[in-house]
Amino acid sequence: MTEPTLHHIHCPDTAQGHNMAYWQWGSPTASHVVLCVHGLTRQGRDFDVLAQALCARAPEAVRVVCPDVVGRGQSDWLKDPMGYQVPFYAADLQALVRHLAPATLDWVGTSMGGLIAMAASPGLNIRRLVLNDVGPVLEWQALQRIAIYLGQPLRFNTVEEAAQAMWMISSSFGPHTADQWLALSKPMLKPATDGQGGYVLHYDPSIALPFRAMTQESVAQGEAALWQLYDQIQARTLITRGALSDLLSPETALAMTQRGPKARLVEFLGVGHAPTFVPPDQVQVASDFLLG
Repeated sequence: MTEPTLHHIHCPDTAQGHNMAYWQWGSPTASHVVLCVHGLTRQGRDFDVLAQALCARAPEAVRVVCPDVVGRGQSDWLKDPMGYQVPFYAADLQALVRHLAPATLDWVGTSMGGLIAMAASPGLNIRRLVLNDVGPVLEWQALQRIAIYLGQPLRFNTVEEAAQAMWMISSSFGPHTADQWLALSKPMLKPATDGQGGYVLHYDPSIALPFRAMTQESVAQGEAALWQLYDQIQARTLITRGALSDLLSPETALAMTQRGPKARLVEFLGVGHAPTFVPPDQVQVASDFLLG
């Protein structure tokens, strides 16, 4: 299978509800589901390479499900932008898991997707969990860096121009070939609808509002709650970290190997925030853990 199928699930909110899109790879009836949840400004097609590898390598049928978290990709935008926060996302993902009804559930969470996993895990039976470059302590400087570009009203004349612009703010993802980066970039765009032509980013710019409302004090205060969630994780856990990451510090990653699920830690050299699971060595690590 070279392309996934697109599905939607209706989720409740404070208005009339919203539709969350998800991309599905592999056997649609497989009882083993690998849920792959993207980062803050990304979308479910980020996991195309990993999903195809998992489907090809799995000894038995597997279903890889990659949602577009609400406000991104093919999902609806919220009427109340203050709903763009991790507890709300976790409720949506719990609803998706109930809909999928897997016998075996694994989870790959990149950055925000890992925070959602920690928030959702008390209500789910996750067997194996990959926390990709994220932990209970979020480095304030990294959050400030992200806030600079988050929600900016960008317009591009061509897909190639957009890919080059996105590389300027995402070079920390590490080395990619031109074809790999173009494949990652195309789903990040949608045609502009104002009659002016060109392309705009796929996500609702309002996701920036609750993000920018955070303060250094509020982030620090949230650490205790995140550690509590992490310590409650029952799943076998792998931490994948970019060795140059500015969001997940070496100290936090080491602490995560010593408490809670006592995760295994793998670092990728030459990569910052965050590994994409596109380079073969990253795909190998994740696949071995999830299918081993």
